[in-house]
Amino acid sequence: MAANKLERILTLTHILLETPRHLTAVEIRSRVPGYPSEEESFRRSFERDKAELRSMGIPLDVDNVPGTDPPILGYRIPPGEGTLRDPGLAPDELDALRLAVAVIGSGDGTGQRALLKLGGGVTPDTAGGLLVSDPAIEAAFEGLAERRRLSFRYHDVDRDVDPYRLQFARNRWYLVGFDHSRGALRWFRLDRVQGEVTAGPTPGAFERPEGETPGLQLAPWLVGGDTDETVTARVWFDPDIAAYVRAGLGDVEVVGDDSDGLVVELPVTNREGFRSWVMSYLDRAEVLGPASLRDEVVDWLTEVAE
Repeated sequence: MAANKLERILTLTHILLETPRHLTAVEIRSRVPGYPSEEESFRRSFERDKAELRSMGIPLDVDNVPGTDPPILGYRIPPGEGTLRDPGLAPDELDALRLAVAVIGSGDGTGQRALLKLGGGVTPDTAGGLLVSDPAIEAAFEGLAERRRLSFRYHDVDRDVDPYRLQFARNRWYLVGFDHSRGALRWFRLDRVQGEVTAGPTPGAFERPEGETPGLQLAPWLVGGDTDETVTARVWFDPDIAAYVRAGLGDVEVVGDDSDGLVVELPVTNREGFRSWVMSYLDRAEVLGPASLRDEVVDWLTEVAE
């Protein structure tokens, strides 16, 4: 399987496994990189990808998307259907296996399929034989595998971080871990680290929390922000699409949902990503506040109009 197709299949599998509801073909096309822009070419590629998933023993659940009228077909992979029985690998063993598959790769996709079936976190971090040559990534993996505390500078702040998880998303490597300077779980985009990442001298320096460490949230208003500053945005949605939007948002604060529309509040760290997401709903969404965020969107629209 070609590398670009493999990445597309892995990303498609991840999205269909993680989604809490069925996704339309249009949503899948917008979230999975690598599909053709021409409608008929996309349809043929999507049909081939669905057949590829079924050939790997992964069933697709096809049903109407909630809140669509007339009904629109959507797709998802039922939870648990993308894996075999748990072989009992420890979290650090799975982390090592994920990265080994990413580093080594395999021309026919055998390693990626095996990882997927072993429950090795079906995420884009396994895609396409990614070569890990960046010293920051190597140090992060050393810290993850041997439970060594990592030290680095990020957004002009010196950080000491217990690494819990490495994740590859949207063509970038991210580290998820406990940041002692903040006293909380944080994620870091490794290509934005200032200077070197240093793994501490002591293996086993920390204990991982019980249960699965939360992965990177791929919401466009969160991923890739340039600062740690978080602003709480309030957004209105047209009542005709309220059910559809609410089903896809997940865990956000709903402050109003009636005949006047849906109003939600959500934390924003990436303002550009937030703006693009809101604009995808055209005139059926409006930023209500805060004023600074609303002004940014209005200024951008004015600039585009000119």
